[in-house]
Amino acid sequence: MSTKQIRNVLAATMAALASGAAFQASASGFAITEQSASGLGNAFAGAAAVAEDASTIYFNPAGMTYLPGTQLVVAGHLIMPKADFSNSGSYVNPLFTGGVPAPGTLTGGNSKGGVNKVVPNIYLSHQVNDTVFVGLGINAPFGLATKYDSGWVGRYHALESNIKTVNFNPSIAWKASDQLSLGIGLNVQYIEATLSNAVDFFTVCQGLQARGILAALGTSCAAAGVTTAFGADGEANVTGDSWGWGLNLGAIWEFRKGTRVGLAYRSMVNQDLDGRAHFTVPANFQNIINAGLPLFTDTNAAASIDLPETFSFSLAHAFSDQWTLLADITWTRWSRFDQLRITYSNPNQPATVQPEHWKNTARYSLGAIYRPNQTWTFRGGVAYDEAPIRNDSDRTPRIPDNNRTWLALGVGYHFSNTMALDVGYAHLFVKDAKVNIAEVGTSHQLVGNYKLGVDILSAQLKVNF
Repeated sequence: MSTKQIRNVLAATMAALASGAAFQASASGFAITEQSASGLGNAFAGAAAVAEDASTIYFNPAGMTYLPGTQLVVAGHLIMPKADFSNSGSYVNPLFTGGVPAPGTLTGGNSKGGVNKVVPNIYLSHQVNDTVFVGLGINAPFGLATKYDSGWVGRYHALESNIKTVNFNPSIAWKASDQLSLGIGLNVQYIEATLSNAVDFFTVCQGLQARGILAALGTSCAAAGVTTAFGADGEANVTGDSWGWGLNLGAIWEFRKGTRVGLAYRSMVNQDLDGRAHFTVPANFQNIINAGLPLFTDTNAAASIDLPETFSFSLAHAFSDQWTLLADITWTRWSRFDQLRITYSNPNQPATVQPEHWKNTARYSLGAIYRPNQTWTFRGGVAYDEAPIRNDSDRTPRIPDNNRTWLALGVGYHFSNTMALDVGYAHLFVKDAKVNIAEVGTSHQLVGNYKLGVDILSAQLKVNF
């Protein structure tokens, strides 16, 4: 048995443990668009131009020049995703198991992967003088989660996927003229991630045995007691965290009274995660590890990911004191997420590389605001959001994503000149998503269909000082 043989098997096996490093969120990919309850009511149409409140710090910091005095916005968003999987022929590939078990016998039931989450954000803007404004936003630009039953048919691809981000966004805006405002912000971002999935140690054992690796160690699957298909499941859990930073820039040009064009850019943020890989190994396979197999032992792990940049073009046009029309196009460079690469401190475990093949996306939205008086504000909006995953063979149960259409409504109530409450609701009609994906270098082919959808309920309190 050569060192190269062991490393090749380890690379193929470990690739399965971390396949799919993304997480179901309300926006396409694993982005979180919910940064404002007032914006949700318009499906975030015109977000880089409208500057209704201090949440503009996230969408376009230049918008702070339209907020006199000091303003505090505190918001919360309940995101309720639906991700119901139906199996349609998932199987075990005999190429990696010496023919045992036979194709078509991958066990396990269907499962629902959606997990409800609350996403908070807070924004504070302050007018320094007639031309300079400063602010701070604290938000979560990426995240959410999927979680499946322990015995579901796709357990070897994913059990739990969880990502949390916290973004600190100090910003400054300058009113260059009566028509032009400019803004810039610094983003200091923390990310924490967890991936887990079941490990089928029976098929792993069969694969090692077929390649002669167990014989070189002086053992076999039978000698170790690994003899029953799907009777030796364990679990892999990889965790990590990191800090990164980036910039966001914005400009608003009000070329005629009541009509604004907004441009906004958020940079890529590189995150180099450090953490641990932990394995739960059944007793029978532990016998093989004890015989000298340098696999499935707890070790440090590291991964790097580039969270994508975005560019937005927005329009806000007030037809009258009562009616405002909003529009937006936002482009996201999801093609940066072309692979997941994980490295391990254990020298016998080579780097794992999981191709992702994500594509750049665009989001198109239209909305309107109606203000019948100084007390009430009514909002509505629609949007079409492209998914970065285009092929069934690239879609994983960690993020069963597809194109989606937004339908949103919102209402605002002013208690006084200094305090207002905004509430928004959106339903996302997500196209059904097919999955036909294999673990990299291993034996489990997940084949099925997802019924998808998302409901979002948001509320925010706005206080002027």
